[in-house]
Amino acid sequence: MTWDRPSGDCPVEVALAAISGRWATLVLRDLLCGPRSFSQLRVGLPSLSAKVLTERLESLVAQGLVERTRSPGFPVRTSYAVTAKGRLLRPLLEQLHRTGEALLGELAQE
Repeated sequence: MTWDRPSGDCPVEVALAAISGRWATLVLRDLLCGPRSFSQLRVGLPSLSAKVLTERLESLVAQGLVERTRSPGFPVRTSYAVTAKGRLLRPLLEQLHRTGEALLGELAQE
């Protein structure tokens, strides 16, 4: 069987789409360590612009991978946390990390 384009019901494509987008994996990595505020995420990812971080968070929230919580009071505090659906990505991200380390090790030996 051949395909001329990715299928929306292919599990591999669904998993890859969930982590697609520049910085998405790093935002998820930080949030898998626990809830973070926007400013905490900015400190942890200093090269990431506020605009791109906002876009990534909006995308991850829209996919149901991250939830945004606003606390009452002044000033309003907003925090982001990985949802149960988002936690399903942990093994994938861990395996990508191990694979990257192995590839870097191979490159160093060349």
